Amino acid sequence: MNQTTILSESKIDHQIDILTESKYVFETEINAINLVKDALDERFVRIVELISNCTGKVIVTGMGKPGHVSRKIAATMASLGTSAFFLHPAEALHGDLGMISANDIVIAISYSGESEEITKILPNIKIIGATLIGISGNQNSSLIKYSDYSFVFPKFMEACSMNLAPTSSTTVEMVLGDALAVCLSKIYGFHEHNYALYHPAGSLGKKLLIKVSDIMHKDEKNAKVKAGTKLKDAIVEMSAKAIGIINIVNENHELLGVFTDGDLRRTFTREVNVYDLSVDDVMAKSPLYIDSDMLAVDALKIMKDNNISALPIIRNHKLVGTVRVNDILGVGIFV
Repeated sequence: MNQTTILSESKIDHQIDILTESKYVFETEINAINLVKDALDERFVRIVELISNCTGKVIVTGMGKPGHVSRKIAATMASLGTSAFFLHPAEALHGDLGMISANDIVIAISYSGESEEITKILPNIKIIGATLIGISGNQNSSLIKYSDYSFVFPKFMEACSMNLAPTSSTTVEMVLGDALAVCLSKIYGFHEHNYALYHPAGSLGKKLLIKVSDIMHKDEKNAKVKAGTKLKDAIVEMSAKAIGIINIVNENHELLGVFTDGDLRRTFTREVNVYDLSVDDVMAKSPLYIDSDMLAVDALKIMKDNNISALPIIRNHKLVGTVRVNDILGVGIFV
């Protein structure tokens, strides 16, 4: 019998009801979350208060699967206003303990509380003087004994059929970390503008940070002519700048009107002589315009609501640029 046959027979021997097994995993992990939720008490409150008053950094560490969770918890904290980072315990044993200072808080996560890489750095953390918070499922573990503050999970089943692989335990660690991060963000008064500041490349960050002045066509790239300019010359300027609109200003660069490519098409349908007309004769007077401090997302809403593709931008009553719908869409802002 060859290897292929053996593998095939092995699969047949271990056929399962996939939906039943999957639902068991969900139910087991949901049950673990509910048990931990019901176990939240003053220990958790004290940890949140402690971190909120921290004058240093929050350092989250863990090994193996809890290490992956710890990295995510640190990232979530950082994105919601807590100065936090992940420290790999094995790297800590080879010099990275130097990242820890006496005014820092170290959150160490180990479900057994006996992970070798974790227990080896505990004495040094105490010598450095940082506050140690232990999170574990073992009240009698080395981690909890060394910790200044701790949270111990109630007993629950792992979703693994052998009750061995970190499944339910990593889930509750993750949720506990999320609860810490969210509670802290509310204590700090963290709001969407702060979130945008830390997520400038994200959709929300762009919507809350990018102003029309950041993406407008300005200076030599902006299309504008002075009042009294011949229409034929205005058309040349519009064509050269290729932004679909030309702004008409007075001697003080104050906006008097606009003339768009749509206006140009309508002008030609009237069979007028462009050599006889001034731009003043065809421009739209008292046009819609926006301030240079307006957010790009708000400008986009105005343009969509008014079915226009470009807007003049004003600062201190003077024309400073033009923004188009495509300019805003091009930086990833949508409404």
